[in-house]
Amino acid sequence: MKSILCSLANILWYLSNLPESVAFRLARRDVADTQAKLLLRLLHRNAQTDFGRRHNFASIRSVAEYQERVPLSTYEDYRQAIETIGAGRSQVLTQEPVLLLEPTSGSAGATKHIPYTAALKTEFQRAIAPWMVNLFGSTPSLFWGQAYWSVTPVTRRNQRTADGIPIGFEEDSEYFGGRQRHLIQAVLAVPSLVRLIDDMEAFRYVTLLFLLRSRSLAFISVWNPSFLTLLVGPLSDGWPQLTADIAAGTLTPPTPLAPDLQRQLAALNRPDSRRAKEIRAIFQTENDPALLHTRLWPYLRVISCWTEAQAALSVPELGRLFPQAQIQGKGLIATEGFVSLPLAGQPGAALAIRSHFFEFLPEDIGQQSLLNNQLSIRSCLAQELEVGRQYTVVITTGGGLYRYQLHDGVEVTGYLGTCPLFRFVGKEAYISDWFGEKLNERHVRQALAEVLARHAVQPVFAMLACDDAGASSLTSSRFAYTLFIEAPEITDDILTGLGHELETALQENYHYRYCRELGQLGPLRVFRIVGGAAAAYLAACQAHGQRAGDIKLAALHRLGGWAQVFQGQMVEQGTKC
Repeated sequence: MKSILCSLANILWYLSNLPESVAFRLARRDVADTQAKLLLRLLHRNAQTDFGRRHNFASIRSVAEYQERVPLSTYEDYRQAIETIGAGRSQVLTQEPVLLLEPTSGSAGATKHIPYTAALKTEFQRAIAPWMVNLFGSTPSLFWGQAYWSVTPVTRRNQRTADGIPIGFEEDSEYFGGRQRHLIQAVLAVPSLVRLIDDMEAFRYVTLLFLLRSRSLAFISVWNPSFLTLLVGPLSDGWPQLTADIAAGTLTPPTPLAPDLQRQLAALNRPDSRRAKEIRAIFQTENDPALLHTRLWPYLRVISCWTEAQAALSVPELGRLFPQAQIQGKGLIATEGFVSLPLAGQPGAALAIRSHFFEFLPEDIGQQSLLNNQLSIRSCLAQELEVGRQYTVVITTGGGLYRYQLHDGVEVTGYLGTCPLFRFVGKEAYISDWFGEKLNERHVRQALAEVLARHAVQPVFAMLACDDAGASSLTSSRFAYTLFIEAPEITDDILTGLGHELETALQENYHYRYCRELGQLGPLRVFRIVGGAAAAYLAACQAHGQRAGDIKLAALHRLGGWAQVFQGQMVEQGTKC
């Protein structure tokens, strides 16, 4: 009966997405017209807001007028307005009320709060719909199975602004909204309540328990592939207790849950001795993780995750662990907006042309506009992009961001009709983003300067970079950020203290803290350089193809491998959090 209800919910969800999928297909015939009309509707809707009156939205009649009237922007241009929204003022950036503020990592600061309105949520749904219709159409077996969606990070709950606006989504399915949200809930293998678990080991245990219960699991959606590899890592040692809980209908995570949450989740874990017996037999006869996962989830067909830029490092291992599933790249999705969606058989992800208004800065110009604050540079429109060229993305959304620079780099791989196709090439050079942590060089530089000043340390050289930390447990990553520092007069104890304080400062970054909590990144380490740091750094940069005159020392470097570049050793293998 449960499988029939699951299949029915999948079919209804598919049908509910069809109209928007058809609209997206039609819009691909004339992207220029689609984008222009979308922009003018958005400006008309928000003409009487503070921002709209300031830029005279009511008189704008074309894309060119909009570009002339409104400058390119970054989050700092909105910080005061968003603080005003949090304090209770309406019609600041959008005519619609702000439903919540979604946290994400900042650039100059630690954390940004992105306003979410009903219009912005609809814009996300306009991209999800054609993606899902295409996915189910290309893999029909997904109709008959359950899904695991990990959308919203596990966050501190019940946060609100001074005026009571929620900070962060309450549950993952809120991204879908309304009727679709209820359909998604009907097919979830893991109940959304699981995200309310604060302790990471308990979170993993309960998530694994519900995944193991689902023999019909067909689709998994996560962000970074390492999230999934870390999630299933403890199975080899933890399966006996997990199996016992499934058989008895009990819930015994390593850390006790809040009583109310324990009761609610335990009620969803009804005794299933048949599934427990099957799981036990699989573990008693198989040792190879790939064979184990194939037998545990024989109907798993698609894993959706990041597959490009730094995330590509983790994809081969994911494919080895789940050989029964196709790994599909997600395209480009940011907290601020939905940029591109994957389509089966295409050489790139399609621009979400019915979601937001998009502009693109050629890569070299995009970096120049930020570094030199040249906000009047002409951007390219979707129909003007050249195949093979790289750009950074600029969006205008129903959430109140206008000509907002995402600093995400894409390469144009082709066209579908008049709709451009992209592959994600990473954040701009001053962003380090291996697992979704989105550390910004300016934030790191400020944090490092403050820590060094407190200890009166003046190093010869200091730089932070993500590096391979070597062998690790199944529940933590082998990668960790490392402070590479040349400071001959400073003791190891002082360097250890620097590491503790810098780790604390980095965890002010919302996404870095989340990657640490998930175990995708290990604790910050300190590497003492014994001499010649600057020369070694310059030589390494030249070896990567940089001209000597273009090399700049930075507080943060997005490349790894520096432990093999510098002479020295680790002061310690990890700092406290």
